Amino acid sequence: MHFERRSHFSHFLQEERAFNVYGHAGKPIIVFPSSGGSQNEYGDFGMIAACQSFIDQGLVTFYTPDSYDRESWFATWKSPEEMGRAHDRYDQYMIQELVPLIKHERNWQDGLMATGCSMGAYHTINFALRHPDVFDQSIALSGAYDARFFTGDYQDSPSVYYNSPIDYLEKMHDPWFIDRYRKNLFIVCVGQGNWEAPHIDETQRLEALFQRKQLPGWFDYWGFDVPHDWDWWRIQMPYYLDQLVAQGRL
Repeated sequence: MHFERRSHFSHFLQEERAFNVYGHAGKPIIVFPSSGGSQNEYGDFGMIAACQSFIDQGLVTFYTPDSYDRESWFATWKSPEEMGRAHDRYDQYMIQELVPLIKHERNWQDGLMATGCSMGAYHTINFALRHPDVFDQSIALSGAYDARFFTGDYQDSPSVYYNSPIDYLEKMHDPWFIDRYRKNLFIVCVGQGNWEAPHIDETQRLEALFQRKQLPGWFDYWGFDVPHDWDWWRIQMPYYLDQLVAQGRL
């Protein structure tokens, strides 16, 4: 399997940003790490090995950038507004620096996939909803989709509101976004075992919003023996990739 350990300087974040590349061809997948995870997390926890057959076939290439959560949603010394502004800088980095690099190097003209587990699932849905012209497929595993999960009551902070999918999707009526949502693929999965209770609630809230907006989405609730853990995410991710192959989407 082709592997690269990379970094490049971000002008938006004013620092060197690390990322790994796994694969040689196929649809680029950006992996958002779990809480504060590094660019190595997805490989270290066996997710790359679990998906290696798809990589070897040239169906997908995984890009695993380092997290920025410690400067944004986990920076508890900051106000909610400051957390949101830090995340907006990260958003600019991803969309205006990392994504163009990937598309240029891979000569890729189509949409990318976003995926992630736990905190990474929040980023997956937030980026897929904010940038439906960039990410046309998303697989979110065991996420939280209300920014209050990180900030508590953020009052009237616009930088948090526009990064809280359950909030801004409720009031989203712009046809540019809605039309693209209806063309894109959203897979939102959660187990019903240990440590999944808050994520079940947030998944149900997001599903209800999708239904009210008449948006397509596959909301999948796995068994009561399925906890919030890597053991099951290693099963879920290749399962959904296999479904996409069967549907001719990869």
